[in-house]
Amino acid sequence: MKKVAFLVDFDNVATDVIEQALTTVFKDYGAAHIRRAYCNAEQAQREQSFLKRLGLRAIVNLAIGKNSTDIALAVDAMDLAITEKPDVIVLVSSDSDFAPLVLRLREKGAWLRGFGQYGKTGDGVIQIYDQFNELAHDSGRSAPKPAAKREPAKKAAAPKPATKKAAPAKAAAPVPKPAPAPQPKATPAPKAAAPAPVDAHVAAAKEINAMLAVLPKLADGQWHDLGAAAKLLKDAGLLPKTAPSTKLFRKHPQAFQLQPDKQPNQVRFGHG
Repeated sequence: MKKVAFLVDFDNVATDVIEQALTTVFKDYGAAHIRRAYCNAEQAQREQSFLKRLGLRAIVNLAIGKNSTDIALAVDAMDLAITEKPDVIVLVSSDSDFAPLVLRLREKGAWLRGFGQYGKTGDGVIQIYDQFNELAHDSGRSAPKPAAKREPAKKAAAPKPATKKAAPAKAAAPVPKPAPAPQPKATPAPKAAAPAPVDAHVAAAKEINAMLAVLPKLADGQWHDLGAAAKLLKDAGLLPKTAPSTKLFRKHPQAFQLQPDKQPNQVRFGHG
């Protein structure tokens, strides 16, 4: 049996999505050995019964700044990858900020599976995982009640026959047959729609993954020499020979950081 770590970004997805994700993990792997939900004290208190029912250990984070809960999850995930060495790491979150973490955990030998909430997850996130599932919020909501049946109308009483004899009815004039409707002319079939352009997020994710494949050292989140990194990209054909060394990195500011701002000479993956 594979060892599975199930880590939940608790304030990012709904509780029913978390439950669906855990049910799928049990179905596919038979167990979830490590189960943790990263949240603040208020969430842990409010959802105490839910956490107990699913066997989720609440990792309570005292907010000290922006994304502090995400950072707590990332640090814990790296520690688990090194000490516990799970075969499968499941991240339940739709957050694109975990992209650097996913790439780093994969280097540790884990299979990365993600679960996100339908409608909140971008294509760029889905491409990074080894396997990703989107789950619908409130998918278990009960079906609407059927409309009430109408009572059949009562039949009207038959009229009493008249005492006087009715005059014989005149023969009805023959109804003329309608002229046959003209047949519509056949219209040409509509032309097939042009294929949709590739989503920008998907294209960006693919380019970032290609860059990291050439520069695997950048995945450690540390600063590296910009000139050496650019040379490797040029040798791999990802960067034109005459292009400035900053071109590809400035194209993806959400993934790479340069320093100093003027005439940078260092680059790193992520924002530390």
